[in-house]
Amino acid sequence: MSFWVYILRCADGSYYTGHTDNLETRIGQHQSGQIEGYTRSRLPVELMWSQDFPSRVEALEAEQRIKPWSRAKKEALIASDWAALSVAAMPPSERRERQHAVPRLRSGRTEDEGASISPPVRAERSRGTAPAPSPGEAEAPRTTPPPVIVLVRPQLGENIGKAARAMLNFGLTEMRLVAPRDGWPNPAAGPAASGADVVLEQAQVFDTLAEAIADCPNVYATTVRKRGVTKPVVTPEVAARAIHAGPGRTAILFGPERSGLETDDVAVAREIITVPINPEFGSLNLAQAVILVAYEWSKGIALAQPPEVDLPEPAPQEDLDGMIAQLDAMLVDANFFYPPDRTVATRRTLRTLLTKPGWSSQEVRTLRGVLSALAGAKRKKEPREK
Repeated sequence: MSFWVYILRCADGSYYTGHTDNLETRIGQHQSGQIEGYTRSRLPVELMWSQDFPSRVEALEAEQRIKPWSRAKKEALIASDWAALSVAAMPPSERRERQHAVPRLRSGRTEDEGASISPPVRAERSRGTAPAPSPGEAEAPRTTPPPVIVLVRPQLGENIGKAARAMLNFGLTEMRLVAPRDGWPNPAAGPAASGADVVLEQAQVFDTLAEAIADCPNVYATTVRKRGVTKPVVTPEVAARAIHAGPGRTAILFGPERSGLETDDVAVAREIITVPINPEFGSLNLAQAVILVAYEWSKGIALAQPPEVDLPEPAPQEDLDGMIAQLDAMLVDANFFYPPDRTVATRRTLRTLLTKPGWSSQEVRTLRGVLSALAGAKRKKEPREK
């Protein structure tokens, strides 16, 4: 089952961001005015962009990240203009610096052309390091480039696409392929990537592992099996901290689906990355392995955005006491407190239970309305006295 994040353009030119588990139905509801709220008063609306996610949690997180974006960022995302999205995501000071000087990379592309925004997060694309901060700039850009994900002799195009999706979920965009079994490009990779096209489009192919990591002074090999080589072994979390702290490019190697990295592949690495895993079932698929490492690295760049709306303040104690008293009276009428000698303890337990959530004033009013409705329904069902 897929969950979708979408952007609608309203009649007044504004944008609405939402998420759903049925995109076609939800868009139809917006267009027909069945959904109350923002879009209903701004009809007609038009679907401009959508992306699917494997879980509702991921879709909700993506929606919350995109909602606060500026109009320029949303329009760049809609247009798949990664360069414009990269510029729009920059702090104002860095954006001004880019307007005055756009250095060229070794490939001849500008840094704006070499940068990408992985919806809905920013990720470096160029091989060079970030530009040096100008004097007096309040916030210096991150100078350690993101790690390169190197898939050594990958077999199925679908697995390459899934690995690309895992990378983009956590802000990584540079993939290198060493001797892919079925060649490259592979038509099966695109559908499996589920929108992570920017990773596949810039993926580079090499004949040998040595060529793929030639510009990377830091190399990690991922494996859960001992390969007869003596190397330091670290977890993805430890490796991620070292990548953020240390200078130079880092390559992280992942082996073919069937057998993983060979001994000679592991031998070129400085360290081994592994995870505690069930010794009776130590099989991870390629995308799972990539996502474990990418997730730990992403913790150092703060991808998550705060909610669009702050949580409401808890209700005053007086409101909460009124709700508890209302419930208590209903429970007395229902002869709930039995046996009588347990009444004090039961009431204390109920109060503890009801004070844990930190109800807001609106939530307290809503629950009291529910209680009133239940009490009213009960009175209607009681037989009238003759």
